[in-house]
Amino acid sequence: MRRARPGAVPRGTGGSPHARRAVGEERALTSVEAGEDFDDEQQPEAVSKRETVSKADARAEKRPVSKLWHITLSVSGAESPLTEVRRGLEQLAHDHPFLLTSRYANDHAEIRYWEEARDLHDAAAVALRLWGEHRSSAQLPPWEIVGLEVIDRETYHQRIAEGYGPPPAAPVGVHPF
Repeated sequence: MRRARPGAVPRGTGGSPHARRAVGEERALTSVEAGEDFDDEQQPEAVSKRETVSKADARAEKRPVSKLWHITLSVSGAESPLTEVRRGLEQLAHDHPFLLTSRYANDHAEIRYWEEARDLHDAAAVALRLWGEHRSSAQLPPWEIVGLEVIDRETYHQRIAEGYGPPPAAPVGVHPF
């Protein structure tokens, strides 16, 4: 967490280092849209005409439509100090902002997050690379992936509704088992 004077412009925002907001002036918030080929068929009333056209274009060009996949990645290995495991998982959450929650012990961890991909194979491939690609940058323990579950959004919500799925990822963050 970075601490700064009230009204200070965060670094990397492109603003002048001397620029300040007036007292009481609020920052404008913006949202980031999903890619043009993101599948929003789960909520058809939310689909605008523009999005429908782009989906039709994607299908006409035979481009697959992206979906959201819920990923649960389990890793395990030799014991590591809990403080190092926690710090590594917190850094991974910082590096990979779509991370929902992580649970950990000194010899294993479970990471849950949402991934956007066109099919299960792509989502699984990205998930299988996550630990190895971030091992150095987040200083994660040298553990191996021992489990992977990839389910689509509909299946995830169906499991939750029926009471036999994983509990919803709340609280979000890094927590011990």
